[in-house]
Amino acid sequence: MRRRTKAIAPLVALALVAAACGGDDDDSGSESTAEGTAESTAEATEETSEEATEEMSEEATEEMSEEATEEMSEDDGGEAAAGGEVATDFGVDAENKVIRVGLNADLSGPFASLVAEIVESQKVYWEAFNEAGGYQGWTVEPVVIDSGYATDVGIQNYEEMAQESEDGVLMITENTGSPITSAIAPTAADDNMLVIPLSWASLWPDPEFGATILEKQTTYCNEAINGVEWLKDRVEAEGGEAKLAIIGRPGEYGEDGSAGAKIAAAELGIEIVYDGTGAVAGDDRTAVISELVGSEATIVWVTLTPGELLDIFGNAVSQGFEATWSGSSPSFNYLVHMPSDFAEQFGQYYFQSYYQAPWATPGIPEMERLVAEMTARRPDLNISDVYTTGWIEGIMAETLIRTAIDQGDMTRANMVAISQSPDFSVDFGGLSANQSWPQDYDEALVRSSWIYDIDPSQFNLIPMSEYTPDNPGSTGVIPIEQDYVGTVAADYEFGGPCIEPSS
Repeated sequence: MRRRTKAIAPLVALALVAAACGGDDDDSGSESTAEGTAESTAEATEETSEEATEEMSEEATEEMSEEATEEMSEDDGGEAAAGGEVATDFGVDAENKVIRVGLNADLSGPFASLVAEIVESQKVYWEAFNEAGGYQGWTVEPVVIDSGYATDVGIQNYEEMAQESEDGVLMITENTGSPITSAIAPTAADDNMLVIPLSWASLWPDPEFGATILEKQTTYCNEAINGVEWLKDRVEAEGGEAKLAIIGRPGEYGEDGSAGAKIAAAELGIEIVYDGTGAVAGDDRTAVISELVGSEATIVWVTLTPGELLDIFGNAVSQGFEATWSGSSPSFNYLVHMPSDFAEQFGQYYFQSYYQAPWATPGIPEMERLVAEMTARRPDLNISDVYTTGWIEGIMAETLIRTAIDQGDMTRANMVAISQSPDFSVDFGGLSANQSWPQDYDEALVRSSWIYDIDPSQFNLIPMSEYTPDNPGSTGVIPIEQDYVGTVAADYEFGGPCIEPSS
């Protein structure tokens, strides 16, 4: 990967070669997908041929059947690991071959309802992995701690997970929110703790800040660039003129989305008629609503919590404000907005931006496996689009773990080194854009996002026990653009994050 990790010393890199050779505040909502790197260590992967690496990456995302596990054991790296011991340090019980991974998750705060579903999805992922025999006898134990979306609590949780013993974790496979991720990022780099954030801030691909933060999918900034261009094209196709209103909350999340909207406006020549960057703080949004309604905006980009969006959107349309809306993915939550008094208006004016395939999207093999495992193992839960998120986190972690076992080195430092290797990539089986993490910021950035129609008439939230191929249920979020990349996002040179960290 591309990250620069100060804590990895040359002696560690040499050890890796040897191992490779032998042997966010609203009571009414939660995020729709929830809110919320060091120099390449070429030495760690030189001894693995390109062919073996490609085979390893492909097999790492196959179904966890015994046949797939046996095939992986036949790889060159698999044979090397099977013939000798695997080096470990923290978060691994080598005697019992158990790997601990951490989930620092908001289970009681403003994003709790959907974060809980993401956590359940990742837990199901590991249940399926373990029951299929794990990998070369290694199994995974998820350790879940509630942060409540409070930064101080999230930091305490991190410290517990980072302890240097078997009682710590090898890596953190879910860390809810930009504020908590930003707060722990420098320490995680020092600790060689790999972290998969439940956040899409543009900070994480930056090797100077997100050194061990292994981001997934696009950033809030790039997502907004795509979204604003798509809104502009839609309004102009209907004969209108694009005039942009930007509304966001303070902090990394809100400011990143707003920054991307401004970049799109500048590049596309769109007039910004209302700039509400960071304006939504606290419970009184009267001034924001008033300025929005009087702005004559025809397109609106928001970066908010679902509760904030419901308040602002509902009051604006109630006052006769008509515009085409979209926003950063966590802004919209079907659990909040579909049952609301404004469901019809959301269907008329709002389009959801997103990063991945929603529940039961046909034609995606990995979605078929996800649906089969979730319906079998959690029949009492309702269907949910965000199960995809937990599944993707599982795929990322499993691919890393398999690679580490094949290399014979499952230390924290080697997990970071693997992620930084130019040969490392993750295949999500069609659930989202495949991803690798080269050192260059612009090369690392995923530039595509998905765009969905909101159709309240399709909203059919059923228990998974009632799922059938003919009756899969629906969140009412219907894909209309898969892996959309606008003209601005396609060629824009970021050179680094769109914002500075707030702490």
